[in-house]
Amino acid sequence: MDFKLNEEQEAIKEAASAFAKTELLPEVIERDIKCEFPKDLIKKMAEMGFMGMMVPTAYGGGGMDTLSYVIALEEIAKIDASAAVIMSVNNSLVCWGLERYGTEVQKKKYLTPLASGKSLGAFALSEPEAGSDATSQKTTAVDKGDHYLLNGTKNWITNGYSADYYLVIAQTNKEKGHHGISVFIVERNWEGFEVGKKEDKLGIRASDTCSLMFTDVKVPKENRIGEEGFGFKFAMETLNGGRIGIAAQALGIAAGALELSVKYALERKTFGKTISEHQAIQFKLADMDIEIEAARLLCYKAALKKDNNEDYVRASAIAKLYSSKVAMETSIEAVQIHGGYGYVREYHVERMMRDAKITQIYEGTSEIQKIIISRKLLS
Repeated sequence: MDFKLNEEQEAIKEAASAFAKTELLPEVIERDIKCEFPKDLIKKMAEMGFMGMMVPTAYGGGGMDTLSYVIALEEIAKIDASAAVIMSVNNSLVCWGLERYGTEVQKKKYLTPLASGKSLGAFALSEPEAGSDATSQKTTAVDKGDHYLLNGTKNWITNGYSADYYLVIAQTNKEKGHHGISVFIVERNWEGFEVGKKEDKLGIRASDTCSLMFTDVKVPKENRIGEEGFGFKFAMETLNGGRIGIAAQALGIAAGALELSVKYALERKTFGKTISEHQAIQFKLADMDIEIEAARLLCYKAALKKDNNEDYVRASAIAKLYSSKVAMETSIEAVQIHGGYGYVREYHVERMMRDAKITQIYEGTSEIQKIIISRKLLS
């Protein structure tokens, strides 16, 4: 097995790293404090092709593989996990499903502006009573002939406040349970669609998260993706790929925390020598490096399986579960290595610790990942 990146992938890594350091880093602390969505920076990311990396060039995307996407996402997340999740949602949860299952009309109308970065997308699955239990959808879409009437509430929607288009999961036939769930493309400016206030979150504060309310929203029939009843399968397949993106985000947080810890250890002096000379610190750094390397290989494996059209469900669940664990543990250790300085904003690692936690929760909690993994083992 060749673990060496090809020239294109190395170039993508360098470009993403340079962008993160020159464009995202300067005001990343201020955006976190103010919960400020990086609108202009996301436009710049789009110009570099980061918002539709895996979409064919015919639809405005980069036509790249999943591994290249993981590589770029890690570099972005090293500096700004909020920008990384905005990128991840648009790529994995919105563009992927539209490209794979959308009609030609839907692709030209919605996928092209989303992939090129002219528009931003959001994925609306979670509800007040339907988080991990995605089968318990209360949002309904009633068939009215040439359109559906959409009613209900979604919450915890990443990009929800700033998106232009939304993929909304809703019940079209309650009697059929999860087989009666469908998926629709909804535009922000439609009558009856209301976006709630931004949530005040522990981490990824520069990405917006909010509730969405639908009151008799008219959704044209042509905006349904697939047949009626396809929505649950669509959501689960989309999340399988989305977990690779969140795994890459978690990996980036961990790797960024390690880089800052190494830099600090080489500069900070105690008892007449740099703390990097203390074996206690050396062992912490070594453990962090080992765990990050393992997480990276798991992310790459999941990405390669997806690119090779192999079953990647178990691999993506493992990558997401393990990488999120590493992000949490590594960022905590980074704060410890920094000591008191780690507890203040200007050294970045406290933000990374806050950002890391959500990677164990969204797009399937760690517990849900264990269910997926065990089911695959036992099937």
